[in-house]
Amino acid sequence: MTLDIVQIPVLNDNYVYLLHDTASGATAVVDPAVPEPVLAEVQHRGWGLNFILNTHHHPDHVGGNLVLREATGCAIIGPRAEAQRIPGIATQLGDGDSFSLGDSKALVFDVPGHTAGHIAYWFSTAEALFCGDTLFALGCGRLFEGSPAQMWASLSKLATLPDATRVYCAHEYTESNARFAVTVEPGNADLLARHAAIKALRAEGKPTVPSTLGEERATNPFLRPMSPNLRATLGLEGADDVAVFAETRKRKDSFRA
Repeated sequence: MTLDIVQIPVLNDNYVYLLHDTASGATAVVDPAVPEPVLAEVQHRGWGLNFILNTHHHPDHVGGNLVLREATGCAIIGPRAEAQRIPGIATQLGDGDSFSLGDSKALVFDVPGHTAGHIAYWFSTAEALFCGDTLFALGCGRLFEGSPAQMWASLSKLATLPDATRVYCAHEYTESNARFAVTVEPGNADLLARHAAIKALRAEGKPTVPSTLGEERATNPFLRPMSPNLRATLGLEGADDVAVFAETRKRKDSFRA
């Protein structure tokens, strides 16, 4: 079984993803911020559009829902805990539920923190995680509706997935995330090497997404509150992981560079 994944850059820094199950021909779009590029891409490829998969309610993730439904008749899938804020939602999903796109099956995780009801979709056979604004390459989402403890629990859940899992996050924030990451874990050689590679990619106008979960565990400070180097930088050697995560997030919120 094969899941084709097409990355569509939209707006300033959003990524929308088309998922096409080659065996059945079924196609879904993840977090369509705007409809026009999605319609153009499916038409170009000769695909239909069967589903919209929303991770959370923010307008730059659901903005294309109703136009796409009108144009294609697709069904809108989204988080149960945010159903009242997902335009056109037909099917509500939450932790432990599954979603089938033809022969490709995703497990759903509740990952609150960025928003109260955020979910993520993990296609294990395709080694692909669609995590919206919860986990970014070298970052995580701002805590608009949740607590540090909630977000750390959500990230910890995603961090249990296999190293080879590709992280399809919803924004191209990696270069700015890297500039922050090296300030809080300057002794991480893997991070320094990754920062250099990211700068080279962006200088050529190339995307840094997807990354892999193995890369994130090795270099993303928001998955590494247990790091002695990070703890020393923050002056929190004896603190628990939530406190270290919270301070890291606080510093990122005010970081300007």
